[in-house]
Amino acid sequence: MAPAATGAKKQKKKWYDKAQHSVILDKATSERLYKDVQSYRLVTVATLVDRLKINGSLARRCLADLEEKGQIKKVVGHSKLSIYTRAVAAAE
Repeated sequence: MAPAATGAKKQKKKWYDKAQHSVILDKATSERLYKDVQSYRLVTVATLVDRLKINGSLARRCLADLEEKGQIKKVVGHSKLSIYTRAVAAAE
């Protein structure tokens, strides 16, 4: 009997790896967020998701909070993508 005739089908290989990012900002991630983001030159949702392993919706909330506190400033605002940079004090 051939292997195909036994009725066992081969599973299709998935090309992606499902990431398990956190959806709640815990204390350690929060401290890391406020400390490390000040050193980033480019701050987007994707950079926070990649570096902090947080969900995209949580990253958008964090960006809005950081902008409100004055730690980052918006460079480009678009409906699909917002680009931020670190807030540097003006040299006098």
